[in-house]
Amino acid sequence: MRHSLPQSPQFYVTAPQPCPYLAGKVERKLFTALQGGKAVELNDVLSQQGFRRSQNVLYRPSCSDCSACLSARIRVADFKPTKSQKRTLKRNAQVGREAITPWASEEQFELFRRYLDHRHAEGGMADMDIYEFAAMVEETPVRSRLVEYRETVDGDEELIGTCLTDVLIDGLSMVYSFFDPALAHRSLGSYIILDHIELARSAGLKYVYLGYWVKGSPKMDYKTKFSPLEVFRRGRWLPVEEVDQDPVAGHPLDNDPI
Repeated sequence: MRHSLPQSPQFYVTAPQPCPYLAGKVERKLFTALQGGKAVELNDVLSQQGFRRSQNVLYRPSCSDCSACLSARIRVADFKPTKSQKRTLKRNAQVGREAITPWASEEQFELFRRYLDHRHAEGGMADMDIYEFAAMVEETPVRSRLVEYRETVDGDEELIGTCLTDVLIDGLSMVYSFFDPALAHRSLGSYIILDHIELARSAGLKYVYLGYWVKGSPKMDYKTKFSPLEVFRRGRWLPVEEVDQDPVAGHPLDNDPI
């Protein structure tokens, strides 16, 4: 007997677990499987409603007493680099970029491990092995690319940064990026975002999606440096400057409906 997939996506909610961004808070996620012939369309539509992709799943926060996590995107046409960002571009002018098919390599994994061990040793991805890394990169039913950043050192090309990127109908979604922690003084994380803004601009795309922004979280402060930044709240995208209410104390009804 043949079984067909449901025509409409089925949504589920995860069990509560400690919030990685706000101390003392508990998080839950609303998620749906990304599969079938409509996967690309579903990824486009739900990304515009604040969802993020992780392998074959789309998810967004669905916390009962908090609405702090807001999906964020940069409005490409109106972006102008700050003086600091111009210096970052100049410091990395020699870096080469190549967008390739999302296939994992040992070279990427070694860089990924160095990045995690230095920047996120206590995070939820700290124990990922090469097989889990390969799944993160390769299990994608949508139009994804690995954007690699390399530079020549003593005659050899070295991988110094990578970003797993989804190509959406209206923008680029930076799913996950990592870089050489030994080059922190060159602000490679910011450089990769700046380069994605230029990639989106050259492709005629309107936005660069950065994931979630949490007001008051030091981990997320850097995202507000890329202006104009929009966040998805109460069913619409609005400038981050308009988020004047303390989101940590947000009312449950602030959580956006599907």
